Amino acid sequence: MLEVLYRDQHLVAINKPHGLLVHRSSIARDAEEFALQMVRDQLMQHVFPVHRLDRKTGGVLLFALEEEISPQLQKLFASGAIDKTYHAIVRGYTEDQGEIDYPLRKDNGKLQDAFTAYRTLQRAEIAVPSGKHTSSRYSLVEIIPKTGRMHQIRKHMAHIFHPIIGDRPHGCNKQNRMFKERWQMETMLLHASRLSFMHPVSNQKICLRANIQQEYSRMLHMMGFSLPVIV
Repeated sequence: MLEVLYRDQHLVAINKPHGLLVHRSSIARDAEEFALQMVRDQLMQHVFPVHRLDRKTGGVLLFALEEEISPQLQKLFASGAIDKTYHAIVRGYTEDQGEIDYPLRKDNGKLQDAFTAYRTLQRAEIAVPSGKHTSSRYSLVEIIPKTGRMHQIRKHMAHIFHPIIGDRPHGCNKQNRMFKERWQMETMLLHASRLSFMHPVSNQKICLRANIQQEYSRMLHMMGFSLPVIV
């Protein structure tokens, strides 16, 4: 059963597990389960996609329960009217806070403006050699994307040389291999923690929060990070 974070007659939100596709995709023919179908079967009613999360990203995933609501919510996402907060574990020590204003290129070659803000919550150093270094450093960061481009957070963190652990293809292959071999970690350490927006029907403020999932939590504890409080 998927964890339902919120439900009314118009909307439903779940805490999407890492590794679960939102819907069928020609680029992931190996997948047999999809969030869209699982939510539909669990609620025993049709649901309509509103936005996407990468397959390896866990956290808040929102669906409409009425077809006419879906485009209204899509417009809110497209206009930046929905506030999104993510948490990630990245390679290295990030600055206390920062802003990444770096355009990203679509598949057709067109550049799109892309803006991401972040702040560092905690840093950790573990006694595992990395390259020429005798230890490895990591940061737990809170990330707020102001635009919603494909793989924006992943590409932006890689752009500032602090790739997300477990990210392929934008991350660090050496780090990803080490986490898989040493700690049997298969996921990507990026979690959609919070969505906040005005309800398209009631016009009330809705704030959806999703707790960190088991595999991510195991890595947090291994590094000595404390679980972030989602507010």
